[in-house]
Amino acid sequence: MKKIVLTLALAFVATVGFSQTEEELKGQLGAVKDSIAAIQGRADAIQGKIDALPGWKKGAFGTIGVNLSSFNNWYGQGTPDVSSGNIGVTVNAFANLTEEKFFWRNSGNVNLGWVKFDDKNDATDDDSFRQGTDVFNITSLYGRKLNEKFAISGLGEYRTTLLNNFNDPGYLDLGVGATWTPITDLVVVIHPLNYNFVFSNNDAVFESSLGAKIVADYTKKIGAVNFKTNLSMFQSYKSGDLSNFTWINSFGYTLWNGIGLGFEFGLRDNKQEALNYALTGPTPTPTATFDNIDNKLQTYFLVGLNYAF
Repeated sequence: MKKIVLTLALAFVATVGFSQTEEELKGQLGAVKDSIAAIQGRADAIQGKIDALPGWKKGAFGTIGVNLSSFNNWYGQGTPDVSSGNIGVTVNAFANLTEEKFFWRNSGNVNLGWVKFDDKNDATDDDSFRQGTDVFNITSLYGRKLNEKFAISGLGEYRTTLLNNFNDPGYLDLGVGATWTPITDLVVVIHPLNYNFVFSNNDAVFESSLGAKIVADYTKKIGAVNFKTNLSMFQSYKSGDLSNFTWINSFGYTLWNGIGLGFEFGLRDNKQEALNYALTGPTPTPTATFDNIDNKLQTYFLVGLNYAF
């Protein structure tokens, strides 16, 4: 009986000792985490000062998404012998010059994608990768500073596709107005005098016009996180049918040696493109007009590996 009591007593003491040790370790871990957060805060503050210094700031990040599959005799699905794939690549790059009296900000966005769905039992089926997502956008903004927050500015922006129908349509915005930079990484452009040049073989649908240009861009890097959101809007003074907007959001999280996880999501509204597709698409609608066209919101997204440099 004494041996049993002694054994239980020793077990209780060991348990209490282990619990105390675990609590002590948790306390030490919390203190270390607090120290890391404090160090990271100081590092971010120093990086903010570096970013605010005059001179060139350059960088790029993007996402690569790949999904490939092949099935043979997989009778549980409608096409038992099929080869499919999806490949997507995005690039977001910038080169910004900041000086005491002026700034010059340049950025580019490219999103290219290819898709494949080959039914091996269908001799007429296309077994190649076909163009999917196709986005190309470059912007150049020059501003003469009135003070730290406002500047008189000029903007040039070009948007088109690369893989298919290059410059058909293509959009070139040239305008002047003002730029507001409330914080280091946020730029808001308001240009009431802007001409939207539209290049296309279909002059009956696409038309250039004078209007107002609004651009909001926020690009930020915090430690391992890269984030960029860009909204570009054109409001035509001639007709709302000629107005458009594009909003692209990119996010990247670096895990190791510049490689991590990435996500990009884009929205676009362009009534001229919707009408052109209705008139010339796979199932043309000859009676389509700006008044009766179903102008659906255009969207895309890509998830995959992220890279940064």
